Amino acid sequence: MSNGGIIGPVNDPTPAAKTTIFTASGTFDTSPANTPGQVDYLVVAGGGGGGQGGGGGAGGYRTSFPGGTKLTVSGSYPVTVGAGGAAGSSPTNGSNGVSSIFSTITSAGGGGGGSQGASPRCGNPGGSAGGGAASGGNVTTYGGTGNTPPVSPSQGNNGAGNGGYASGPIYQSGGGGGAGAAGQAAQSAFVSGAGGVGLANSITGSPVFYAGGGGGGGDGNPGGTGGAGGDGGGGTGNPSGASTAGTANTGGGAGGGWPTAAGGSGIVIIQEPAGTRAASGVWSLSDQYNYKKAGNWTS
Repeated sequence: MSNGGIIGPVNDPTPAAKTTIFTASGTFDTSPANTPGQVDYLVVAGGGGGGQGGGGGAGGYRTSFPGGTKLTVSGSYPVTVGAGGAAGSSPTNGSNGVSSIFSTITSAGGGGGGSQGASPRCGNPGGSAGGGAASGGNVTTYGGTGNTPPVSPSQGNNGAGNGGYASGPIYQSGGGGGAGAAGQAAQSAFVSGAGGVGLANSITGSPVFYAGGGGGGGDGNPGGTGGAGGDGGGGTGNPSGASTAGTANTGGGAGGGWPTAAGGSGIVIIQEPAGTRAASGVWSLSDQYNYKKAGNWTS
């Protein structure tokens, strides 16, 4: 295509969507020249640390993609990517994950898993909540409360407890909540609960699961599996039965076990729609006129 004899590339001024991925805290600048526009987002907080028993809850999950209300932005914005919560150690529960923040969107950190020796041994509340630890003395433990309805917007689900399996020489724990489902309670005196499943999101182009809960840790038996989405698998009660950490940049909760593990860090993804940014290059006057007339020219 002729560009009027001016030396320089001839480009389409309505480029494809641009996706910016933050795996660590940084700054998002709208483009071009701080032009106001609307963007899609996925904001996942850090997952909760596993306790000595209870699985960590997944980090809070908030998104506009696909089909949700986009966010209007203009200028520069600090972006916070929340770290995963630290592992617990009896009598201390796992720590909650750190919130992730973009503009007016805040996702709460996942709740830490409950630990034996803590009082109570229940999981912590969070974006998705931690699971409750095993408990002797016929004491039933419970998972924490996630940011579920009537909390608006919902960010996750509840953790689960030991299911009442608290008598006898072997005790089991509950799984942490995930973005897509609550954690699972212990299934028997020999089977700990699984972590809640996360949610798949294709804002980056192909579906990826985020924010899965950590499985509960078993006492002398294999722990519960983690929920899909950066999950931590539950450990066992044996000294060598370490729990699995939440996967980095998914907001996955850590599995409960001995020794314990940390939750996975969060992630922030921002997508600018096609046609909202000006591409570099040289334009003929006729091209500028035609694109402006069609409403596709960004100044």
